[in-house]
Amino acid sequence: MDWQDILFKFVGGLGIFLFGIKYMSDGLQKTAGDKMRNLLATYTSNPIKGIIVGIVVTILIQTSTGTTVMAIGLVNAGLMTLRQVIGVILGANIGTTMTAFIVGIKIERFSLPIIAIGAICLFFISKKKVQYIGQIIFGFGMLFLGLSTMGGGLKPLQGLPVFSDFIIQVSEYPVLGVLVGTIFTMIVQSSSATIGILQTIADEGMIDLLGALPVLFGDNIGTTITAVLAAIGASVAAKRAALVHVIFNVAGTILFTLALPIVHQAVLWLGQDVNIRMQIAYAHGLFNVTNTIIFIPLIPVLAWIATKVIKGTMTEIEFKPKFLDNRFLATPAVALGQAQHEILRMGAYAREILHDASEYFFHKDDKVANLALQKEQLVNELESKITEYMVKIQQNGLPEGESNKASTLMHTINDIERIGDHAENIVELSELRISNKVDFSEDAEKELKEMLELADRTVERALFALEHSDAESASEVLVYESKLDQMEESFRKNHIMRLNQGLCTGTSGAIYLDILSNLERVGDHSKNIAQFIIQEEQH
Repeated sequence: MDWQDILFKFVGGLGIFLFGIKYMSDGLQKTAGDKMRNLLATYTSNPIKGIIVGIVVTILIQTSTGTTVMAIGLVNAGLMTLRQVIGVILGANIGTTMTAFIVGIKIERFSLPIIAIGAICLFFISKKKVQYIGQIIFGFGMLFLGLSTMGGGLKPLQGLPVFSDFIIQVSEYPVLGVLVGTIFTMIVQSSSATIGILQTIADEGMIDLLGALPVLFGDNIGTTITAVLAAIGASVAAKRAALVHVIFNVAGTILFTLALPIVHQAVLWLGQDVNIRMQIAYAHGLFNVTNTIIFIPLIPVLAWIATKVIKGTMTEIEFKPKFLDNRFLATPAVALGQAQHEILRMGAYAREILHDASEYFFHKDDKVANLALQKEQLVNELESKITEYMVKIQQNGLPEGESNKASTLMHTINDIERIGDHAENIVELSELRISNKVDFSEDAEKELKEMLELADRTVERALFALEHSDAESASEVLVYESKLDQMEESFRKNHIMRLNQGLCTGTSGAIYLDILSNLERVGDHSKNIAQFIIQEEQH
């Protein structure tokens, strides 16, 4: 027996298979548009919607791990609640069965023509949409080529007594099968790959359906490892979400392993006219759909268990407008008041991003940086939603006094969004500093701290003036903004002196100057808000 040939074909086939899934997944994401995160965060207001969104996103990106990690990222930033993310996780487990059904279709002999069609779309057609579709087709073909290569490599093992004895033991002791599936999926970190391998082995006659089922159940436990790794060092909420994922799959595996004879008969009945690969796909679907149905009413219980096991407090941010309601549009003056509340909420987040940027620069905490970037996306989302709402208000007609106020608010929306953008720039510059291990002189850090504090105070006063229509606070903003301009000019001169004295490097200097520039622009946008308030008061 040529062990080298077996190893090379298996490892190479696995690599081709994983590449096929990843390439197909990337093509699907590009075709569907880069709106998966927004879909997750926006349309999961209750667990049932969360399940549906989890199914849809997982089918679109062809990886439950990707959906779960994405959801954990959102809950880590406080943009989704624990109950929302539980629904998404349940849905992702159903959506991932699509890959097993794809593998269940025995079309390996057509893999090369499929790859050829994908390659033609990719390399001979310039239209982007067609290229993305070509990427999906190419990945689809690679997936089956990988399965075929793995199958060819593993086939000689069928005649090996050690392997045959092991398969018999797996059939006799389901717990052993569960353990094999769990460990293998933890190593490969893709349940789609391990289930695909299981389907291939079963198709070669190396394991029967009864022996394959416990391995399949173990695969579902193994796939939780990526979510657990994603939650390490993350927020309390993200750790709880990962724990729920583990509880869901472990509980389902225990239940289905105990009911193995019944599950076996159910799968035989469901798939009586299909090949064993499709029967395993049916079993995978049955596992996740049944498990989800069982756990839907238990979502509050899962959330309670996760909260009890993982202690700590968590803050939740609503990733959607909180005050905008179309029912208020019938009374435009009331709707305008609601819009102002939402604008102030948006402003508070923009200020928080600036604070997070400062925290990240001085303390180098990645969690703070991730939180800031998530908040910036929320600010962008609110800008779009508030602008749409303001347009509707003005279409319904406003008295002259209210119309002036609406005009002021419309101007401030863009300025607040730009403050968020400049704060995001500072986060990215800080990341550049940390990744390149750039050192700053003590004087440079002291100057940046002073300017960051003044920029924060300027934004705070601008938002206060906006909330209370306070011309006095608006005048303070103008004074602070002038000081920020003076600081930038003075600190630039100091920087040139330090450069000439060799106290700082060119790289640190470039980052330093960019941060100064962004803080000066934060002051400019705060000044714009203040001037709108002063003009409104003069009218």
